[in-house]
Amino acid sequence: MSKYKLANYWDAWALGRRKTAIANVFLKKFESGKIEVNHTKFEQYFKWETYRLKATQPLAQLGLENNFLIKINVKGGGLSGQADAIRLALANALSLFDYKSRNELRKVGLVTRDSRIKERKKVGFKKARKRKQYSKR
Repeated sequence: MSKYKLANYWDAWALGRRKTAIANVFLKKFESGKIEVNHTKFEQYFKWETYRLKATQPLAQLGLENNFLIKINVKGGGLSGQADAIRLALANALSLFDYKSRNELRKVGLVTRDSRIKERKKVGFKKARKRKQYSKR
């Protein structure tokens, strides 16, 4: 976090979580939109269009695709969980930047955290709820 000095350079910062992924998003009002994830270009990090659309959904909802310089640090989970974590963090950062947009993002459901995580494995079971096969003889 010391690399990005929030008070001096960034306009807004937010955190998003999904499954085991955690995303930190830093926003700066800028003339041309540029997104960087873990020090790589956004298109190189998310090679599938589905993940790119999911991650930038709050920007598309507000029509602000090319108005911000965005730096994202994300760790944990897979690409799907990371894209969802980025989406939540981006929605929270945009609502901090302009609080009027929070209601619009809430109507679509972008501000709500999806709390579903993998259930832990129990003792004597094969998975969380899958039991061992019963043998009659």
